[in-house]
Amino acid sequence: MTPGKTYLSTDEIRPLAERSDRMGLFLVAHCWGTIAVAISLFGIWPNPLTFLLAVIVIGSRQLGLAILMHEAAHNALFRNRRINDFVGEWFCGRPILAELGAYRHYHLTHHRFTQTDKDPDLVLSSKFPTSRASLRRKFFRDLTGQTGVKQLAGQIAMSLRLAGDDDAIEAAASDFAQAFKARDLWKSLPVFFGIIVALGLIGEWWWGLAFWLLPFLTWFLLVLRVRNIAEHGATEQSEDPLQNVRTTLAGPLARLLVAPYWVNYHLEHHMVMHVPCWRLPAMHKLLMEKGLGPRMKTASSYWQALGEAGWKHA
Repeated sequence: MTPGKTYLSTDEIRPLAERSDRMGLFLVAHCWGTIAVAISLFGIWPNPLTFLLAVIVIGSRQLGLAILMHEAAHNALFRNRRINDFVGEWFCGRPILAELGAYRHYHLTHHRFTQTDKDPDLVLSSKFPTSRASLRRKFFRDLTGQTGVKQLAGQIAMSLRLAGDDDAIEAAASDFAQAFKARDLWKSLPVFFGIIVALGLIGEWWWGLAFWLLPFLTWFLLVLRVRNIAEHGATEQSEDPLQNVRTTLAGPLARLLVAPYWVNYHLEHHMVMHVPCWRLPAMHKLLMEKGLGPRMKTASSYWQALGEAGWKHA
């Protein structure tokens, strides 16, 4: 049974789960439009500040593309299944070297066995709480591109090693960093590098490296880690849907740079996973009105979530 049905009636869930092709199109256009605005801002006023801002905003929107692919994995991005899968694959997943089908299989397993021994994401959350020094080292490696280069090289190597071997890909599914992206990487690389080439043709030759590859190897990995920590880091290892996942409240700046497209409402998402992301705030409000707030694992900010995961500890 869907965890949300313990707390919400079918009549309450039905309108929340209603999908919209128009809203799906808007979200995808908004994500790519924000990327275009960030690059245009540098093009109009080229200076170190607008360059840094562009890298950060684009990296956050690359996370936004991952979130919208995640929506498509739950068939929640578009009402039409064929459009949902096509857009989720080619406009959201492939540009960041991810693959919708492999991700869907992996991610639904995570939902089925959240914070139990069968959860493929448990290897991530079980490391927390950790020390501030450990978090600092992780964040430094992310921001300097060390994590990104290592993962990209590993993803390419795995794709070559497992090419055409579906059984081997399935057996490698526990490798979170690589396996759920690895299959058919040859389809994703032309899209990824095509964006780099296109940006180089639109502006200076180095724009694609600076405004797609650099954010992908740095800020995208940082905010992806922060999001992962906030969602399940230092939560209860149990089947309690109110305590084995965290919702983190986010203001406008956090939504711009760290948590686009309502990804911060993760507890609500786990309760009814096919509710579209843009309806999650309404679901959160409904749960609060039912008096469930004190029982829900929430953080008032990402800073608080990181503190619970170890940042407050020496």
